Amino acid sequence: MSEQPRAAEQDPGRTPEPVVEDARDFAGVPDETERLWTPHRMAYIGGENKPKDPDDGQQCPFCSAPQRSDEDALIVHRGEVAYAILNLYPYNSGHLLVCPYRHVADYTELTEAEVLEVAEITRTAMRVIREVANPAGFNLGMNQGQVAGAGIAAHLHQHVVPRWMGDANFLPIVGRTKAVPIMLADTRRLYAEAWG
Repeated sequence: MSEQPRAAEQDPGRTPEPVVEDARDFAGVPDETERLWTPHRMAYIGGENKPKDPDDGQQCPFCSAPQRSDEDALIVHRGEVAYAILNLYPYNSGHLLVCPYRHVADYTELTEAEVLEVAEITRTAMRVIREVANPAGFNLGMNQGQVAGAGIAAHLHQHVVPRWMGDANFLPIVGRTKAVPIMLADTRRLYAEAWG
């Protein structure tokens, strides 16, 4: 216990000075575990950059990104009907999204040209990521609908997540934290240069 409250009790008119308390004294069992705090994840959890009206293409981050510079929007490649962009809230280092330009929610609503280009950009993304970062494998997929985990359900996007041996260590499982060792701007530059 801090000495400050005792001093204040002895002199009721005196305002106690702030005291820095050891976090191990708070709720839970005190231990020697180090904590890696990731307050930036609260932006994602709190819904930052999510459109208030999911059907409004003007609010959609996947519709507005192509209107900005590649560096600002983290766009790696622009195709005719689809593009590749880094995930602002990556599951793993180098996590890319492949999006059609058109504001469309469901895979079955894509045109044949969109299906083909989303697939081709995904294949090229895998080649580029292998060249730049040498992953051991990939997770590819689309979350269709909010109930399936889509953060922006109104605009379809294909995930391309590079994976390495041991990348699913204790941090995400126990600490609900993901360590991402390279800045997004640096990843975007490396991928864009290697895209060719």
